Amino acid sequence: MLPSRGRYGRAVRGARRSRLMGVRTVWTTVSDGEFYCPGCGGDRNYQRRTGRRRFTVLGLPLVPRGAAAPVVECVSCQERFGTDALDHPTSQRFSAMLRDAVHTVALAVLAAGGTGARTAVDAALAVVRDAGYRDCDGEQLVTLVEALCAEPGRLPGFFAGSGAGASGLTVELREALEPLAPHLAPAGREALLLQGARIALADGAYTPAERDTLTIVGCALTLTTEDVTRLLKSARPTPS
Repeated sequence: MLPSRGRYGRAVRGARRSRLMGVRTVWTTVSDGEFYCPGCGGDRNYQRRTGRRRFTVLGLPLVPRGAAAPVVECVSCQERFGTDALDHPTSQRFSAMLRDAVHTVALAVLAAGGTGARTAVDAALAVVRDAGYRDCDGEQLVTLVEALCAEPGRLPGFFAGSGAGASGLTVELREALEPLAPHLAPAGREALLLQGARIALADGAYTPAERDTLTIVGCALTLTTEDVTRLLKSARPTPS
């Protein structure tokens, strides 16, 4: 159905006014870099841009109308996103964060339970290699744990079992896990805790120090106390 003459006339006049006057945003690039583009679904280059709105007549900017919210513009798809898009790590950065988190958990659990049992060292080594440290061997892993334990100045109190040492351990695990946790699905956070639990169980039941360490891991991964208890129980081998 064709619009009535009155409606048609109003539409034409509105279109003419929009060509004659309007509000235009002038963008200025202030920085650039690489980010994970939600539109492309991968790592892309971006431009961070600030804008100034101006009232225009015949396309000419005349009257300032204030600042526009800063945006992040993808160089590839040219979509614009809020600056919080930069909070998401790139794929490469995410992989590095996950690799370092697995390594830190493995070292912490080994240090809590000791490196005397070969089964525990082998379990930690398998986890570390799967995370990306392909060239690591058992001797290197043990040497690293012993070196860290012997150098409190390097990692203050990291591997002590209680008191000030426990707070040092908490700091180190949180630094590795808390930035990663928001970008991991619940299943991924649980899997990371379970990896540590299986290292602890490789040479027998949990020791108090191992359980304390795994509780700190769960807390840093924003898992509830109930979830940590459930996961530590589920990691135990089922009696045959």
